[in-house]
Formats: sequence, C-alpha cells, structure tokens
Amino acid sequence: MSNEISTYNEITFESIKHINEYGMEYWLARELQVILGYKEWRKFEGVINKAKNACINSAVPISDHFVDADKMIELAKGAQRKIIDYELSRYACYLIVQNSDPKKEIVALGQTYFAVQTRRQELSEKEYSELTEDEKRFYQRDLTRKGNYSLNQTAKKSGVKNFDRFHNYGYKGLYNGETADDIAKRKGLRYREDILDNMGSDELIANLFRISQTEQKLKRDNIKTENDANKTHYTIGKNIREVIEKNGGTMPEDLPTPKKSLKELEKEKRNQIMKYS
Repeated sequence: MSNEISTYNEITFESIKHINEYGMEYWLARELQVILGYKEWRKFEGVINKAKNACINSAVPISDHFVDADKMIELAKGAQRKIIDYELSRYACYLIVQNSDPKKEIVALGQTYFAVQTRRQELSEKEYSELTEDEKRFYQRDLTRKGNYSLNQTAKKSGVKNFDRFHNYGYKGLYNGETADDIAKRKGLRYREDILDNMGSDELIANLFRISQTEQKLKRDNIKTENDANKTHYTIGKNIREVIEKNGGTMPEDLPTPKKSLKELEKEKRNQIMKYS
C-alpha cells in the first residue's frame, strides 16, 4: 500500500494542480471531483459547502481559498450552459477531503496527501536546518511564489499595470542593473525558463526579502502610482544589495546556479515514483 500512496501523492493530486499567472498553485473543483470518485456534482457541491463552513468556523476568509471559476460549456446546436466551478487552494482541498466520504480509498489517500503537504509548509527552524539544499530550495521557492502573488495584489492596488516592468525594477536594484532576462542569460537558461526555479536557497531568500519588504513599503507609504511603485521596488532591491555588501556577503549574481532546476528535480522524482510503484 505504501507504494500506492506515494503514487497517488505525487501523481494523482499533483497532476491536476494548476499554477496561475502570479505563480500561485490551485486545483479546480470539477477535476478534484473526478479524482475523489464523485459522479454527481450535486453531491460533491454538498462536500464543498461543508468545507466552506469549516473554513468559516476556523475564522479563515472563504474568498482566500474558494474562488468562483464559473464557465460556459458548448451544448448541441451551438447552445451554451454555465457550470459552477471553483479554484481551490491547498487548504481548501484539505478541508474538502476531510469532509468527503471516508469509505472511498482515494479520499483517505487525499487526506494523507494534503495534510502532509500542508504540514511541510510550516517547518520549524530546526526542521529547516536538517533539510538538504534541494529541499530548502523547494521550500523557499514555495514562499517566493506566495510572496509574489501577495506582492502583485498590493502592486495592483498601487497602480501597477505592467508587472514585468515592475518586477524588473526590483531585480535591477538587487542585481546591480540586471533584468530578469539578463539573469536568465547569465545563468544560461532556455527561453522563458523560470529564473527562480534555477536559484539556490540563499539567492531565493534574498529575493524573498526583496518581495516582502517591497510589499510592506507599498502599503506603509500608501503608494498609488505605477511610477512610484517601480521606484520603490528598485530602491528596496538596492537597499538589500547594500546590506549584503556591507556584511561581506556574496552578491546575488555571484551565487552559484544549481545544476538542476526545480522542475527537473520534480520530474526525476515523479519518474522514480512511477518506476517503483
């Protein structure tokens, strides 16, 4: 059974995970319904409502974890019909499987999967120190993904419309004038390959600090124009660079690029699981 659980953990639930334009992960309720073995949406929607109630009882905002994703589907003769769907956070999925039919074996596996994955995001300092470098990279990458999503929401309220330019201002400050494309070229990456997936844990931590400090500054100073938001991102990046230099640290552009990207490591892990399942 252990091999079966591992296969479901890494393939079944991960295979239906999506990443939005801000780098945040989510699952679609209609796809999760199929995985969990619910043939009727009516019954599965009842489970979703129980999960929402659990969310409310935990004083957690529903809108942060259950996002309406209704869509139109084509019927015969060109007719259309709207169907209800949701974009679900990992926490929402956890609540759903906790309220699903426990007689279904896949539900039990789902409970194990989402509980373990959620716990992995809450490491103590001691637990973090015991991780391998690649494990630290996965952990920090997840934090930067969440940080960038939150930063983008704040930046949007600050008047930012061109998010590529906004993020490049931050990179320029931290990397002595380098844009995201410049960083990618220096690292020898393929076209549109994610630079954050090709950073070591120390480099990711520097970027996470840039992200969090920029968001705080935008909120604290109540910035409302795109130009000021860009300048703020650049200044924060530059300030962090100066602190690293003052403390005798290694400049971000001088930190080594890992031999394998996180996507490559994920693929190897999936292949290994399939091999032994």
